[in-house]
Amino acid sequence: MSQRKSVDYLAGYPPELQQQADSLIKTGKLPDYLRKRYEGNHTIASSKALYQYTLELKNSYLRKSAPLSKVEYDDKIDVIHNALGLHTHISRVQGNKLRAKKEIRIASLFKRTPEPFLRMIVVHELAHIREKEHNRAFYKLCQYMEPDYHQLELDLRLYLTCLERFGSVF
Repeated sequence: MSQRKSVDYLAGYPPELQQQADSLIKTGKLPDYLRKRYEGNHTIASSKALYQYTLELKNSYLRKSAPLSKVEYDDKIDVIHNALGLHTHISRVQGNKLRAKKEIRIASLFKRTPEPFLRMIVVHELAHIREKEHNRAFYKLCQYMEPDYHQLELDLRLYLTCLERFGSVF
């Protein structure tokens, strides 16, 4: 049986922050830290509910952007693509017109996380509708849609580390 390779979710962060996280991990306090900051899991469990949730966010912040064709949870996403969410732009010929479809797929892992983590990943994928690259404009758009985006991203990385090391959080 193959064992899944351990991922360092905090690799891009400053050494001081990595040391703080390492201290929480070694003392076993990381799950408590996350429980204090976030309540239990959300109830957006179906792809239909995820589509509605994503559409509400899109309509609040990106009204003039192209419509979304599909939003769904995907069981295979983190294994195949080593990602937490994917956005795709598919162009298809329909008659004499070219139709562009935009789809968002979110890792099924997010069915069982606190709502702020789901919101952060949905905001991330929605921002790719306007900005393809992870550049300054992209992160500015993420913060426009979710002011705590950077803190949520860090806490999500801590959450993923916690799942890997301790098995569960909530």
